[in-house]
Amino acid sequence: MNNSRLISLLGISTLRAAPRDVHLLYLSRFLRTAAFGSTGVILAVFLSGLGHSDVRVGLFMTLTLVGDVFLSLVLTNWADHFGRRRTTILGCSLMITSGLVFAIASNYWILLAAAVLGVISPSGNEIGPFRAVEEGMLACLSANYDMSDIFAWHIVAGTLGVSFGTFSTGWITAIFQKPVGWTEQESYRVIFIVYTIIGIIKLLVALKLSNASEVSRPTVERQQDAEQEEAQPMLQSEETSVAKGPGPTALMRAVRIFVPELTAPTRSILWKLCLLFAIDSFASGMVAFTLLSFYLHSRFQAPMSLLSSLLAIPFIFSAASSLLASPISKRLGLLPTMALTHLPSAILLGFLPLAPTIELACVLLILRAALSTMDQGPRAVFLSQVVRPEERTKVMGVVNTIKTLSQSAGPTVTGSMAQAGNFGAVFVIGGVLKAGYDLALVGLWLSRRALAEHDDIVLPNVNDNLAENEGESDGTSRV
Repeated sequence: MNNSRLISLLGISTLRAAPRDVHLLYLSRFLRTAAFGSTGVILAVFLSGLGHSDVRVGLFMTLTLVGDVFLSLVLTNWADHFGRRRTTILGCSLMITSGLVFAIASNYWILLAAAVLGVISPSGNEIGPFRAVEEGMLACLSANYDMSDIFAWHIVAGTLGVSFGTFSTGWITAIFQKPVGWTEQESYRVIFIVYTIIGIIKLLVALKLSNASEVSRPTVERQQDAEQEEAQPMLQSEETSVAKGPGPTALMRAVRIFVPELTAPTRSILWKLCLLFAIDSFASGMVAFTLLSFYLHSRFQAPMSLLSSLLAIPFIFSAASSLLASPISKRLGLLPTMALTHLPSAILLGFLPLAPTIELACVLLILRAALSTMDQGPRAVFLSQVVRPEERTKVMGVVNTIKTLSQSAGPTVTGSMAQAGNFGAVFVIGGVLKAGYDLALVGLWLSRRALAEHDDIVLPNVNDNLAENEGESDGTSRV
C-alpha cells in the first residue's frame, strides 16, 4: 500500500485540510479527557481512603452522573440559542470550580455537591455537555469534508487524552509520596489541582473558537418557527390565557428547558436507538473506569504508579483502532461496524474476573480496548446524518443524557455487589448486557435493511454529508 493510499485511509488528508476550529476542538477534547482520565483512575480509591464504604462510593458515582444528566440536558438544549462557545466556556467554569473543591475539601456531602453541580467524571470518560456541543460543531464544520474521518480523529484525541491523564496520574502521585513524603490522600489532591489547571487551559482554547463553530442564525430561526407551528394547536386563545393565567405557554417554556422539541421523523428513530444505548450505558456504569481501577487495586494490591501505567496502555490501542473505524464503516456500513466491533469487546469484558494476575487482566483489557471504541465514530456520524442540522446538538444532548442517566444506576449496583463480596461478577453481568446490546443492534440493522429493500428507503452512508450550509436537509430520517 503506497503512502498516499495509507494517508487517505487513515483520514490524514482530511485532517490536514480541516479548518482551524476542528483542530481546536481536538485539542479541547484531548485536554478534557486527560483531566477526566487523571481523576477517574483515583476517584474511587480517594473516596475509599476517606473512610467511605463501597456502597457510599457507588452511590457517589450514581448521584454524580444523575447531576450530570440535568446539567447536560439543560446546556445542550439551549446551546444553539445561548451560543455553543458560551456553553463550552460555562462548562469549563464548572470544571474549574469542581477541581478546586476536590483539592481542598474532605466532607462527603461537599464533595458530592461539587461533583453533582460541577463537572467531575466518575467514569474517566466523557461527562457533561462538552461532547454533545463539540459534535454539533464538528458536524457543522465538516460539511465540506469527510465527516467519518473528522469524527474518527475526534475519538482518537479523546482516547489519547484519557491515556495520557491515566499514565501521568500514577507517576505524579508517586513523586509526591516518595521524594516529597506526602500521604496518598495528599498526593491525590495534587491531581485535582492539575484538573483545575487543565480546565483553565481548556477555557482559553474555547475563547479561540471562531463564529464558524456556531449554528447559523437562519437555521436557528427556522427551528424556532417549526417549534412554534407544532405548539400552536396546543396554545389557548388570548382571552383564555388572560382568564386562566400563564397556562400552557408557561408550562411549555418550563418543559423545554429539559425536553427539547424535535421533529416526528427524528423522534421515530431516536427513541429506538436510545433504548439500545441505555442498555449498553447501564453496563458501562457497572464497570466504570474508576470502579475498574478500584477493583484491580483491591484484588491485586497494585501500587497506583504501576496500575495507572498498565491502565494507560489499553487507551493507546483504543486510539489506534478508532482510526480503522472510518474505513471499515465505509465498507460495511455504520450500524454493522458499530455492532460487529463492539461484540467481541463485550465477551472479553466478561472474562476479566478469570484473570489470575494483573498482567493477564491488562492483556484482556488491551484486547477489549482495541475494539470497544470503534463504534463511537460511526455512531456519531449516523446520528448526525439522520436528523436536521439544527437538531444535531439537541439530539447529541438527548443521546448523551439517556446514556448518562442509564449509566448512573450502574455504580450503585456495583457498590452493593462489591460490599457483598461479588465484585468480579459485576464484569460478567456487564459483558452479557453489552453483548445483548450488540445483538439487538444487528437485529435493528437487518430489519432496517429489509425495510429499505421493500420500500426504497435510503440507508445512511458515511459519505453522504448533509448540506448544512445551504439548508438542504428536508428533516427526514434516513434509516
